[in-house]
Amino acid sequence: MPSVSVITVNFNQSEVTEALLTSIRLKNSFKSLDIIVVDNGSVNNPVPAWKTRYPDIQFIRSDKNLGFAGGNNLAIPYAKGDYLFYVNNDTEFTEGLVEALVQTLEAHEEVAMVSPKIHYHQQPGLLQYAGFTEMNYYTARNACIGQFEQDKGQYDHTSGETGFAHGAAMMVKRAAIQKAGLMKESFFLYYEEMDWCARIKKAGFTIWVNTQALIYHKESVSVGANSPLKEFFMNRNRLLFIRRNGSFLQRLVFWNYFLLVVSPRNIIGYVKGGKPGFIRVLLKAIWWNVTNNVDSNKLGYPVQ
Repeated sequence: MPSVSVITVNFNQSEVTEALLTSIRLKNSFKSLDIIVVDNGSVNNPVPAWKTRYPDIQFIRSDKNLGFAGGNNLAIPYAKGDYLFYVNNDTEFTEGLVEALVQTLEAHEEVAMVSPKIHYHQQPGLLQYAGFTEMNYYTARNACIGQFEQDKGQYDHTSGETGFAHGAAMMVKRAAIQKAGLMKESFFLYYEEMDWCARIKKAGFTIWVNTQALIYHKESVSVGANSPLKEFFMNRNRLLFIRRNGSFLQRLVFWNYFLLVVSPRNIIGYVKGGKPGFIRVLLKAIWWNVTNNVDSNKLGYPVQ
């Protein structure tokens, strides 16, 4: 049997992370599994108390917030598994989750990464993810299959290749990571998993969804549903993703689309929504991409 390392990152959400660990204890039956929790520079360090409470779990403390990719990458040297199961700390396991994902990776040599079906935790039965369509690199738009639909089993027989894995829960073969590399830490937050999927596919692998596996997700617990932080990185990294992965023509068309269509639409939305301060955040996201190369590690926005 292959072994699995579960990796999750905590940032100022100790109770949320503990709920995940409890769900793993209660729901997981896969035997060859180790768990690694990275605390990403939380204001109050929970690691000493966790080490006493969870002696069978490995905890790593970073003195600063390394972002989603950086926090997850920090765990790699400590992971023992043949497969690495990256899960957001605001998820909760269900029975048979790990087994179903392992079965997919074991059965298909060309599959590097697989995500389960995802339900919104606050509304059990409401789908968040049953796969992604491919990306339109001229507009940086794609669709999350099944999102906001009631799960009536309509996707339970659609397991197979999908456009992208979902960053909230994705199991990856170690061999694929060794070939395609780690998540790019310059994204810091959002789009890093899509960039990773794009590079993994360029390395000759495929990405799958297994709709027989299910996980629950508490969306946007870590950064807030409509925070300036989220708005900045969603816009900055949408541009960065196309700059890194699109052709010259795709990049040219997308820049015009973003500046002439997306930005005015967003600005109107900010004003109507009572968030005019977001206009400055959007402009900062654009300016970052004008003044930084695609491998820049400058965040462009203050984070704790």
